[in-house]
Amino acid sequence: MGGARAVVNPRQETWAGFLKDCRLIVSQASPFQLSGRLTRINGLVMEASGLKLPLGSGCHVSLPGGKAVEAEVVGFSGEKLFMMPTDDIFGLAPGAHVVPMETRQDPPSPANRLVPTRRLSDRTKHLPVGDELLGRVLDGAGRPLDGLGPPSTKHARSLQSRSLNPLQRAPIDSSLDVGIRAINSMLTVGRGQRLGLFAGSGVGKSVLLGMMARFTAAEVIVVGLIGERGREVKEFIENILGPDGRKRSVVVAAPADTSPLMRLQGAAYATTIAEHFRDQGRHVLLIMDSLTRFAMAQREIALAIGEPPVTRGYPPSVFARLPQLVERAGNGPEGAGSISAFYTVLTEGDDQQDPIADAARAILDGHIVLSRHLAEQGHYPAIDIEASISRAMTSLIKPQHLDMVRRFKHLYSRFQRSRDLISVGAYAAGSDPVLDQAIAMQPGFEAFLQQGMNERENYQDAVLKLHRLFGQEA
Repeated sequence: MGGARAVVNPRQETWAGFLKDCRLIVSQASPFQLSGRLTRINGLVMEASGLKLPLGSGCHVSLPGGKAVEAEVVGFSGEKLFMMPTDDIFGLAPGAHVVPMETRQDPPSPANRLVPTRRLSDRTKHLPVGDELLGRVLDGAGRPLDGLGPPSTKHARSLQSRSLNPLQRAPIDSSLDVGIRAINSMLTVGRGQRLGLFAGSGVGKSVLLGMMARFTAAEVIVVGLIGERGREVKEFIENILGPDGRKRSVVVAAPADTSPLMRLQGAAYATTIAEHFRDQGRHVLLIMDSLTRFAMAQREIALAIGEPPVTRGYPPSVFARLPQLVERAGNGPEGAGSISAFYTVLTEGDDQQDPIADAARAILDGHIVLSRHLAEQGHYPAIDIEASISRAMTSLIKPQHLDMVRRFKHLYSRFQRSRDLISVGAYAAGSDPVLDQAIAMQPGFEAFLQQGMNERENYQDAVLKLHRLFGQEA
């Protein structure tokens, strides 16, 4: 007799398959949706109750008709959440639903596959990054401004990344060619260095930044236009950056008419994109215009949620946020890429002791000061060599090069101190041999420091011309 054959009921197979499908659907679904209610709007700050979310979490506040306003948690007090909108809040009504944004979901827990686990940290915003962004112009939320459609990127990254361990960073030991003669020779920049560009309005900051973006030896350029006039955004992209610079650039624009939260987010997004390329081993040039507008946006938010002002109307959180942003740039670990950063700092009335300028000077690796006096004379770029310094320069250049820089600054400064006496004829030639040499070399100095907008000067040529000013070979 043959072995007994099991009899399978087709009805049981159907139910088994049905239950399997049900388990799969339940494991991928959220058992409930957290939501709160909008209780108050005071200026730029929205208050909500019924939710407990960490700082930096994104939310949607419902509008009539099915639309929603995006907001971010910027503070809390007891059971109340303080949120700042990124869009226009026109049309919001009391009691509107506030729903957390879900950015990512963890896989179901093996112990209980029917209830997916979620992490609060995953509610922070993740925006697209990657090579697909090269040549694109985006806003602070990753939305396209160039009319080319949403970027089809494969990767997304949190805006709230942490800075690297300072002991794990590679040292600044190689120079970066930025294509500007005065900077390459007199203020040599290193890969991974962070410098400030200090200037008032209308002295050529944007033109100098555009020259660096076009002429730099960095592989990728990330430009953050934060809080500037909307007209300047298009002008910078089309006229200053140009087609050649745009091909290897990503531009993040958050103009002055956007919300303060969007301006903060734009600066964080530009830095996040630069970090992604650095982690791939590339050398990145990050240009942010301007750090002052970033500080002003943080001031608006801090004052709106009740933080007291301490220094010229700036609350303490402003001076805490500046190093948090700047320290994300720089070199990565040994063998990784780098982020060389230029942050523009607006000096009100050309006051170098402005609190933001003073704070930025302390946390950056050098500063380049643009002089209104030189700009009014038609001297471009209007770099004040006497007031500018690169702190990493001494470890990047040869002793002979450093000696030439010191001699140049000594003679140039000597002439500037005696300019008034010379111009009125009160100085008698031969009275001071050093001043006589400075007067003789002054035309060559001024010609050396000036450069046309479309003229590129690589590092080697700039150093060679500096040595030739003194009749020496490099």
